[in-house]
Amino acid sequence: MIDLRSDTVTRPTEAMRAAMARAEVGDDVYGEDPTVRELEERVAGLLGHEAALFTPTGSMANVLAVGLVVAPGQEVLCEARAHIARAELGAHGAVSGLTMRTWSSPRGQVDLAAIADLHAPDLGPFFVRTAAVSVENTHNFAGGAVLPIDDLKALRAFADERAVAVHLDGARLWNAHVATGVPLQEYGAVADVAAVCLSKGLGAPVGSLVVGPAALVAEARVRRKRLGGGMRQVGVLAAAGLHALDHHVERLADDHTHARLLAEACGADPATVDTNIVAFDVPDAVAFVAAAREAGVLVGAVGARTVRLVTHLDISADDARTAAAALAGIAPV
Repeated sequence: MIDLRSDTVTRPTEAMRAAMARAEVGDDVYGEDPTVRELEERVAGLLGHEAALFTPTGSMANVLAVGLVVAPGQEVLCEARAHIARAELGAHGAVSGLTMRTWSSPRGQVDLAAIADLHAPDLGPFFVRTAAVSVENTHNFAGGAVLPIDDLKALRAFADERAVAVHLDGARLWNAHVATGVPLQEYGAVADVAAVCLSKGLGAPVGSLVVGPAALVAEARVRRKRLGGGMRQVGVLAAAGLHALDHHVERLADDHTHARLLAEACGADPATVDTNIVAFDVPDAVAFVAAAREAGVLVGAVGARTVRLVTHLDISADDARTAAAALAGIAPV
């Protein structure tokens, strides 16, 4: 089977496994794991922030990051198909006690006019106040779309004028960086807090990081423990992240090329594929997924009529061509 369901299905390379095996470790709950500290310092530096905190999952990183800038009873604004709204099982309300309102954009983009209409200033103890705006770059359910840096800078200015924070869900920020050439620090500068993931395109088995000011990251460390996310000799996992940063960032361009090949085979416009995700509509997504499996390709349904393909570290150029031929041969269903 050629697995295009997600870029989370990758397996560590032999070189990554070797890096994990030789990792120097300590007790990270005590702050004594040198490999974790190295990873946190490196990622914070890459994004131009003071500090970072290693977490086991991207969802935990987002819950922690948003919760640092949105208090219980306040609200965060985000795009309607954002991961924090659709794929974290309501954790932001259930765990952090915050509320959420959304705007809708066909490609998950920043819509300042819509955000301005939604924004609720502090009007006293009568109405919910907007504390933050969250953006996702790249945007998963908008087909891996990149948010233009100029739009993000405009959002930053908007937020500063209103004393509102910006949260960046950068689970696939590495893809945006490679696709556009925009430096990671430039993306980091638009956000008060961010979350980035190591276990998607970068191919690590586990791990994300919360990034932000040192004081907020220190608070996130406390909250991580409260959520059961304190980990001990976790340098073996942090080492995988360090290896990925050294060896798996620039190669993301290959995934983007493979995605455009698959898009063309499935009748989608390759010009609309910014990174490694292809989303396209079919009459019956469940039936298409079943037919693709019969043809030896695993794909995912992300709606009643929408199919998603995701290229990644484990998909070679030959795999992409084979999958493209198989998917092109599936009759409309």
